[in-house]
Amino acid sequence: MVHLSTIAHDCQAPVAAAPQAWISRFEPALPGTSSGPLAGLHFAVKDNIDAAGQRTTAACAAFAYEPSGHSTVVHKLLASGASLLGKTNLDQFACGLNGTRSPWGAVPNAFNPLFVSGGSSSGSAYVVATGQVDFSLGTDTAGSGRVPAGLNNIVGLKPSKGLISACGVLPAAQSVDCVSIFARSVGLAAQVLDAARGYDPQDPYSRELELATQPFPASFRFGIPDQLEFYGDAQAEAAFKEARDRLCSLGGVEVRIPFESFAEAAALLYESALVAERYAAIREFFDTHEDQVMEPVRSIIGKGRHYSAADLYAAQTQLRALGQRAAKAWKSMDLLCVPTAPTHYTIAQMQADPVVLNRNLGAYTNFVNLLDYAALSVPSSIRPDGLPFGITLIGPCGSDWQLAELGQRYHLATGLTQGVTGEPLPAEQPIPGIRPAAMVKVAVVGAHLSGMPLNSQLTERGARLLVATETASNYRFYALADTVPPKPGLLRVAEGEGACIQIELWEMPIEHYGSFVALVPAPLSIGTLKLADGSSVQGFLCEPQALQGAQDITQFGGWRAYLASRQGSVASTTFSHP
Repeated sequence: MVHLSTIAHDCQAPVAAAPQAWISRFEPALPGTSSGPLAGLHFAVKDNIDAAGQRTTAACAAFAYEPSGHSTVVHKLLASGASLLGKTNLDQFACGLNGTRSPWGAVPNAFNPLFVSGGSSSGSAYVVATGQVDFSLGTDTAGSGRVPAGLNNIVGLKPSKGLISACGVLPAAQSVDCVSIFARSVGLAAQVLDAARGYDPQDPYSRELELATQPFPASFRFGIPDQLEFYGDAQAEAAFKEARDRLCSLGGVEVRIPFESFAEAAALLYESALVAERYAAIREFFDTHEDQVMEPVRSIIGKGRHYSAADLYAAQTQLRALGQRAAKAWKSMDLLCVPTAPTHYTIAQMQADPVVLNRNLGAYTNFVNLLDYAALSVPSSIRPDGLPFGITLIGPCGSDWQLAELGQRYHLATGLTQGVTGEPLPAEQPIPGIRPAAMVKVAVVGAHLSGMPLNSQLTERGARLLVATETASNYRFYALADTVPPKPGLLRVAEGEGACIQIELWEMPIEHYGSFVALVPAPLSIGTLKLADGSSVQGFLCEPQALQGAQDITQFGGWRAYLASRQGSVASTTFSHP
């Protein structure tokens, strides 16, 4: 953890801890076991998650109760070694995406206290962003585990539904609720997921899920909504363009997908009979203590009273139909990328227009649980106004480890620091459940070198440059005749008759190696090259008959030096004959 006195950013004064981020602090902390994968870490939980002997309030004092046992997820994390420091503030009954709907006070943004933190898991995000705990738990029904992460420069992992038990978690809308994880790095969030997940027969919506174990393809396709809305926020729009470019630099191929069915599904959460599930979650309390529920939470939950069972079936059927339409988009993409939140709002703006602005914050989140997807909110940039911008990577149910693997690479590529602490991101960590793809090394000597005409045949297959090195000393090098683009030929000769030739050593997923080799035209071939350090790798060679009409360029020691000599010769000739 980071001491709050050390937290600062962009030469501003240190950020003071907002006491309203907490509903209760435990003195002493509930200790975890002395050993385990999370030993020594400290966490907090949103105050709709039970911890034995501690009040659960859901940000409503009249509703509060004291559970006799831990929720399943708290029990698992304590058994994994983490210690629980307390319960955090939330939008009352987890109803909201902004963090201002609590009698304990509005939780501010960690970067600028005039702005909202995002909700409903507002306190859980704030205490992670400010370094007060190592990680925290939220819940996510409509985006509550993602929006606060995006607005506070931290990671928000929204697992596949049923992957983490919700036994001992007060429901918001039980059929779509997920326990979510906040952390300052993807690696830690994934480690917590690994400790927390598991089938629980006490949770009616728990599932035994098979998670994908291979990363997304090296050249992955990421969908982008065909209609993007930032509500006039040009800085957010520019930040999302930067994010898309960064994904492309990691091997992504952008694909525009029709977003209408996703948006229509999102609207059903509050604007159809589906909202009745929120009323059902606290029906007995609400019917007798409605006056103890604050606005606009009261009006939102109260709407659920007025729908019939027939209305609910109609809404569920409509949702299934929208899911079928949305499924067509997945045929052209491996994952979907959206802004975590399309804009930032001040606390004053949100309180002046609490329903519409809250709905705007959920423009890219509400559909995810309804359509049974996994999601990961990852920090992307700090805007010119000093506020964070995050993106959410969304995948099919069971893609949790794949999203984490890509999300970690993306987060590290941003160069951002952790939350508002100013601390650098930790080094890349293994993602639990991901089995690294088998790789093959291949040496290239000419047109496939980085920056050369055929290098894309490597990069589009997910290959990465390992090192520039050279062959052993028994090779001769030739510029082949009549090749387009110009290509060299490398020929192994007897000891003492050749020289060391400069090469690049690349690493490629073995699943793509066959298609790469199939592109190699005769008289070139792939064979075994001996390197200067005595090791052997696959690489480009040429057949002896290819040397007819070829120029021996061994003296240049490599293809780049030879091309440079030709350019110099051309320049000299041009200068001499204007």
